Amino acid sequence: VAHAYLFTGPRGVGKTSVARIFAHDVNGLEYDDDSMHLDIIEIDAASNRRIDEVRELREVVRIAPTSTRYKVIIIDEVHMLTREAFNALLKTLEEPPDYVIFILATTEVHKLPATIISRTQRFNFSPISEQDTVKQLKHIASSENITVDDDALELIAKHSEGSLRDGLSLLDQLSSGSKVIGRDVVRSMVGEIPDQLLSEVLMAVSSKDLKKIILTLDDLKQKGYEPTRLSQQLSQRLRNDIIGETISLPRNVSLQLLAKLIEVPASYDPLISLQIALMEAVEIQPVISSDKPATKQPAAKSSAPLNTAKPPSITSEAPIDKTGESFTLKDDSLWPQILETIKQQYNTLYGIARMANASFSDDTLTLRFHFPFHQKRLNDPINRKIIKDAANELSGRVIEVVCQIDTSLPKPESNLSQSSTPAQKISGDPEIVSIRNIFGGAELLQSE
Repeated sequence: VAHAYLFTGPRGVGKTSVARIFAHDVNGLEYDDDSMHLDIIEIDAASNRRIDEVRELREVVRIAPTSTRYKVIIIDEVHMLTREAFNALLKTLEEPPDYVIFILATTEVHKLPATIISRTQRFNFSPISEQDTVKQLKHIASSENITVDDDALELIAKHSEGSLRDGLSLLDQLSSGSKVIGRDVVRSMVGEIPDQLLSEVLMAVSSKDLKKIILTLDDLKQKGYEPTRLSQQLSQRLRNDIIGETISLPRNVSLQLLAKLIEVPASYDPLISLQIALMEAVEIQPVISSDKPATKQPAAKSSAPLNTAKPPSITSEAPIDKTGESFTLKDDSLWPQILETIKQQYNTLYGIARMANASFSDDTLTLRFHFPFHQKRLNDPINRKIIKDAANELSGRVIEVVCQIDTSLPKPESNLSQSSTPAQKISGDPEIVSIRNIFGGAELLQSE
């Protein structure tokens, strides 16, 4: 038996219950929920967090147990202690009397000083699986003559998120209103939003319909649904879509929206935060438009420098489509159109992409770069997808994008001209020009 234990894990997984059972067992006492003993002391650190309370505890520790072998001190939510209180507790943990056992329980172990953790035996409590939660809830419902269907139990277990205590509390609430519990009753109690309404929200984001997003959220509010619950369910839906490779939104949009949804419950106004998160998801989606007629530009020769006033052109070998008919892919204008489309919303990406020597063959757009920096940036899945989407939209075909390094290509040269002004001279400095060409810079900031 150690002199100090640390029980960590999420809420409602049995840390305090196990601490009580352990305290009784080491003393050979029979345990039940109502049992109390003078030598088993429970302290709530949330309400007894100051150094004065810990000093009083140190005095209690000096007194030997009345009728048992061990005096067990259970400190719940120990992370709530102040720094001074931890320092006062540390000395007792270092050299406790032989008859004292400390059990520290916390949901936020990262807030504990390393000096405290190092003097305990640590046990990590895991969330309870949904299957085990359903099994236990079914057993209790049967014992209490409560009729509840399996779908309702599964929803209760899902909502409890690994906390059996939360599941039991919810079952207790539901049984107080009715002895027959169905899924709809549970859904109403927990405020779960139907899948159809979630699909409508994601559809509005996908279709870039800002008005529908606002109206849908207002409608959900009128129906009594909480924006925090909606953000949690949307997060779970997007997560399931990513795992199952189901496409509700583009991958990069889903990831950025997930990051925003996590912040909604803790925000000052969750409804407004949720609206902003969804509207920003609309704005970050690539807007690919081929309505404007393309401007015909002359093809660049293979020996021409990459970083010229006109972006490199794309070459085509008139590939054959699946029907056996050849097609021509706007040889001189496709790559400039792609660059122009990217430039409208992704200026940084455009600064890198314009460094490419582009060629087209067999439904594959090959972008070759002299510098590995450019190739690495364009090979990023999000950047490559933006280029691929633009190429697909403008060409009307499914295009694959390949990024390669080709050091045989000439280094990018600047089209900057020398001038008499100081700022322009700095811009035309060979070292500055070299840096601009390597990193695709579009702006130069001068330090006075």
